Amino acid sequence: MSAKRPDYDVIAIGAGFAGLAIIHYLRETGLSVKVFDRASDIGGTWTWNRYPGAATDSESFYYCLTFSEKILQEWQWSQRYAGWEETLRYMHFVADNCDMWPHIQLDTNIASADYQEDSGWWQLIDDSGAIHTCKYFVSAMGMISQPVIPNITGSDQFSGPCFHSSRWPQEGLDYLGKRVGIIGCGATTVQMMPVMAETAANVTVFQRTPNFVLPAVQKPITDEWEAKIKGDYQTIIDKCRNHVFGMSFDSPVGRNISDTDPEEVQRILEEHYPRGSFSFVFETFDDLLGDASSNEVISEFLRSKIQEKVNDPEVAELLMPRGYPLFAKRPPLDHGFYEAFNRDNVHLVDIKNREPIEEITKTGIRTTENDYEFDIIVLATGFQAYTGALEALDIRGKNGLMLRDKWHTVSGSIMGVFVAEFPNMFMITGPQAPFANLPTSIEQNVMYITDCIKKMESEAYDLCLPQQSAEDEWVAHTAEIHAQTLMAQGDKVNSWMMGANLENKTSRVLIYFGGANVYYDKLRESVDKGFPEVQFEKLTGYTVG
Repeated sequence: MSAKRPDYDVIAIGAGFAGLAIIHYLRETGLSVKVFDRASDIGGTWTWNRYPGAATDSESFYYCLTFSEKILQEWQWSQRYAGWEETLRYMHFVADNCDMWPHIQLDTNIASADYQEDSGWWQLIDDSGAIHTCKYFVSAMGMISQPVIPNITGSDQFSGPCFHSSRWPQEGLDYLGKRVGIIGCGATTVQMMPVMAETAANVTVFQRTPNFVLPAVQKPITDEWEAKIKGDYQTIIDKCRNHVFGMSFDSPVGRNISDTDPEEVQRILEEHYPRGSFSFVFETFDDLLGDASSNEVISEFLRSKIQEKVNDPEVAELLMPRGYPLFAKRPPLDHGFYEAFNRDNVHLVDIKNREPIEEITKTGIRTTENDYEFDIIVLATGFQAYTGALEALDIRGKNGLMLRDKWHTVSGSIMGVFVAEFPNMFMITGPQAPFANLPTSIEQNVMYITDCIKKMESEAYDLCLPQQSAEDEWVAHTAEIHAQTLMAQGDKVNSWMMGANLENKTSRVLIYFGGANVYYDKLRESVDKGFPEVQFEKLTGYTVG
């Protein structure tokens, strides 16, 4: 009997940025790579999230893959923050120019992934019953891809369209002159509501917790700006690689609010606010995310801006975040969100303190105080971050251990890449990886995974066995750092960054907040030391077939 080979050396699930990166880096090693995706197009989140106003919050020219200088130079971004259509066109440009399509299979939903003890392979089964085998199994499903559907009585009896924002009808949706109800007031609503309000008859936002919303300041990328970007792209890439949140900013800036004159603090904040982007946080002061008093200064500054933008004092007050620090919830960027509440056709309902939702009816939404009639209801209710897509899939490791069972109380990992008891399985931006500009983190993760697989192939190893002791150490280290930051208060305000937005789970540490740059250094250190977090083994004497 001769040994068979698996269908592919590497199978990845998810054809977004991570899937494309996997194809590029692992194909270069000479391995066979297949990427499956349940969608009908590549793009990941940019295929599913097609709601009006959907756009990146990182600036477009570094919200991209950097492995091809040719693509960096040839692709032209039209504006500072790319909308979903442009981002999707960019991803097609990458796939076309890098000949990635032969490695991609769309319209294929993988239902289960089982580790095979005898062969050391992974066996994946799709919805059609077809079986796909591989030596290396990679999750490229994204950290924010599994929607949270709220358990609201009557949601199935509404007579009109009612859907999660990440499942926006692919054929589009006619909301001209329609009455629209939006449940949720996070990043999606911040982008979506101002656009819908322009043509909808009315838009009503049902808000649980107000959020800090930073100015975006959208603008076109001029020829001069583009020339500057492309003239020194390596500097932009290096800044992202060495920034605490993977962004192309000049930080730290060497000053703190705590030791700056209050008048000078206000001058600096006023100077930076109109520039837009997260630079308002990262290029002003260095102690905003670690010092409660300093954070409150900038929080109060942002509350004053809400007062300036929203005409109705009562509405302005409802929109003001209080009782938690900036970044305890992920702050989105503003494209006219606050100003939209000055329109006569936009309304805000406080469902936490004033009128909780009781049910969805045939004609709309009933709260404890009112009946609201709608033609369309959008559930902008967020995602099960980091773990959701992985737990939605039946993933079984050694001894049939189900991943979702292992993560019942603690979503532990080794650097967001490995999970003990799951050999030859890799995650891209999994739980306890940093929350940072995603393409930067994705590439750093994929290069790390590639280095691990290259070691295995060059030294003829069959198994990569993540060590439980290394996982315990990373979990403890991540929790220790988390406790030292103001982000640890996210459990107070249902932050998805702690899984506190889920009704059926306790909050937990999902993000490494030690700095993305520090994390990338740890990945490199692991490579240099020969991956001490895992044990490599050879299988001997087995044949399959």
